[in-house]
Amino acid sequence: MTESDFARRSAEINDLLCVLNLLAWDARTQMPPGGSVTRGEQSATVSALARERTLDPAFERAAQAALDTPDAPAARQALSAISALRRVPEALTRELATLKSEAQDAWVGAKAASDFAAFAPALTRMVALSRQLADALGYEEHPYDALLNLYEPGLTNRTLQPLFARLREHHVALLERIQARPAPRTDFLRRSYPAAAQKAVSLRAAERFGYDLSRGRLDESAHPFEISFTRNDVRITTRVQEGFLSGALFGTLHETGHALYEQGVDPALTRTLLASDLVGLYAVGGASYGTHESQSRLWENRIGRSRAYWEGHFAELQAAFPEQLSDVDAETFHRAVNEVRSSLIRVEADELTYDLHIMLRVELERALIGGELEVRNLPAAWNARLKADLGLDVPDDARGVLQDIHWSSGMFGSFPTYTIGNVMASQFYEAAGAALPELEAQLERGEYAPLRGWLTDNIYRHGRTFTPDELLVRVTGRPLDPQPYLDYLTGKYSALYGLTPQETPA
Repeated sequence: MTESDFARRSAEINDLLCVLNLLAWDARTQMPPGGSVTRGEQSATVSALARERTLDPAFERAAQAALDTPDAPAARQALSAISALRRVPEALTRELATLKSEAQDAWVGAKAASDFAAFAPALTRMVALSRQLADALGYEEHPYDALLNLYEPGLTNRTLQPLFARLREHHVALLERIQARPAPRTDFLRRSYPAAAQKAVSLRAAERFGYDLSRGRLDESAHPFEISFTRNDVRITTRVQEGFLSGALFGTLHETGHALYEQGVDPALTRTLLASDLVGLYAVGGASYGTHESQSRLWENRIGRSRAYWEGHFAELQAAFPEQLSDVDAETFHRAVNEVRSSLIRVEADELTYDLHIMLRVELERALIGGELEVRNLPAAWNARLKADLGLDVPDDARGVLQDIHWSSGMFGSFPTYTIGNVMASQFYEAAGAALPELEAQLERGEYAPLRGWLTDNIYRHGRTFTPDELLVRVTGRPLDPQPYLDYLTGKYSALYGLTPQETPA
């Protein structure tokens, strides 16, 4: 069959977005510090080319012609993206692309020195440009809504707040009861674990879940991430700390969940707009960031932190670190990696307090975009909120306001998708259990292919064919519903901490 004009043009745009991703991967893994300014210019050039191809009237005509063909879902996305991009000035797109590289470089240096002031000028510019982007895209109630929609279509501040309020009420009540119980032993997690051995163990765990190394690789970065250049080249990174075992391991499992999604996209969608985000100028195959995050959280937490997983695989970990884990058994390790404890660092937070970290960031970035909070006051606001929510004093900027890369990348509006992903993960897992009666027994035997296959068939292969709401209803029979997530957390931590039904929140 002859390739249509729409398919040909879409493939070229997807290629440009993959080049942008490749430039970003290199900048965050191995580019020398001196390359940041030039890299920003390179990214801006490629972004401008992608935008130019998308806004070419010939592409719009091709998309209109494809509305009555099998390419209709991609054509509708293309027309929607064209409408959005037309509202964003070309100069703003270029300036954002240039600043991202510079701001990320500034963030890396500022974090290393624990000096927010060194990052503040770049962040101030990024906030201003993000406000301009929100104004250009348009919104009805709050500029933050325009940015939320980039990552989670249909999500608004108005719909987000009731969800957060319900989760907060549940989490805080459960946290208070857990904090009254004895804490599990965790000292062995902070022993010295050679970095090379940690990375090797982490990579084996990723392969166990089904990460295909013929189409992927594991590297190190200041902040773990997954990035793809089509389903045939999906890369992940982790952060290794020799004095903290579980960081690299669970960081890798988290990114593996993202990678499984990208590697599971239908081959027929390769180089199409159902594996691209034209408005954000990213090559990404998931229905939304929240849907993507549901898979990283599912594989990291529902599987990787489960009792069944460690009963089956702790011996292998102990063999890799015989001295460090000589006085530890599988049950002790399982309890340790599921400890509920107020912590400074989001990516090291337990499942229960994790959402509180997200809510903190969402409140602050919404205030930044809305103009209610100035960048210079951000550290103080961060520290006050962490003290109020988790009772902790922030000792320095590196472990406080500088710990995440997202704002340096201009990703305002992306943080809520982590919690959205947590909620989705439980809905999807519940649906998988209903469809696979032997699922729990399979997982106890270390058989992960049945679950991965079900997720691939029902979620991964569709790429961006469906909206997140359409996909949720298609797979689970209902829209976003936090109840399965709340039930999961209550059941898990009641068992771990010996809570009675009378002690757990409804």
